[in-house]
Amino acid sequence: MSNATRARLRSAADETESTTEDARQQADADAERQSTDEDLVYDERHGEWVDPETGEVVRENQLDHGPEWRAFDSAERDAKSRVGAPTTKLMHDDGLSTNIGWQNKDAYGNSLSGRQRKKMQRLRTWNERFRTRDSKERNLKQALGEIERMGSALGLPKNVRETASVVYRRALAENLLPGRSIEGVATASLYAAARQAGVPRSLDEVRRVSRVDKDEVSRTYRYVVRELKLEVQPADPEQYLPRFVSDLDVDGDVESYAHVLLQNAKEQGVHSGKSPVGLAAAAIYAGGLLANEELTQAAVSDVTDISEVTIRNRYRELFDAADQADLDDAKANLAA
Repeated sequence: MSNATRARLRSAADETESTTEDARQQADADAERQSTDEDLVYDERHGEWVDPETGEVVRENQLDHGPEWRAFDSAERDAKSRVGAPTTKLMHDDGLSTNIGWQNKDAYGNSLSGRQRKKMQRLRTWNERFRTRDSKERNLKQALGEIERMGSALGLPKNVRETASVVYRRALAENLLPGRSIEGVATASLYAAARQAGVPRSLDEVRRVSRVDKDEVSRTYRYVVRELKLEVQPADPEQYLPRFVSDLDVDGDVESYAHVLLQNAKEQGVHSGKSPVGLAAAAIYAGGLLANEELTQAAVSDVTDISEVTIRNRYRELFDAADQADLDDAKANLAA
């Protein structure tokens, strides 16, 4: 055996002995701590372990890994316990039922035989039948699927889709659907939820992803808001600016000027009775002129779905209502 081999073996033996000694010391420390903990009192309010005889704080800043709630019996404990997947209003059964996956594979990823595939298909069919017990649940399932599809196409966040599902459930519970289509009420619910959440979409945008026409969406929306007494504030033109500016890929100065123009227009009352989307489109075009951005009316019209004639009329009105001092301040702030 060479000297180098002997050295490696000796080093490995020393390392093993050191590791064993460290483990032994750790085990002794854990045993000592456990025996000590039996004599200590835990202060839940301050997260400290206190010696009851001397009042000395032995350990502090301890993390409580238990639940944040208190329960005094098993029934209350079961009611407050939160385990499993979260419930969601985007599913007609709140997501509490069982779903059978569409892949014909077992738990190990192996393909199922023909006989097993037929069996799983029958199970899926019966599972779907049991998940919707009556016509009302089938109605709700179809509507919530539409809300999820349209919300995804419009880029709306999950909280807006959840709110839309709650609005539709209320409409269904109060029997507002007779004489109206499921798709129409679902679209109106989503449109109302988006406006309530401050991320509105124009009627033209909603119409493009819906299965009903613009007139039906508008008519059903007014009906649902009136009957359910929803608190929906008028859409603010400034809420449309970030999305349109991002789609146009223009400089941030354009958005800053557009905000100033819209604020002056609201102070002068110019916005009253006018489409908020049209005002937002005109403000972006006017902001592009002030920021010396190469932005055409046609480009703004394509993104906002507002005609060029409307943009020309509205941006002149914005300039007439503009306060030159505010524009100068905005220009100075941007230059700084």
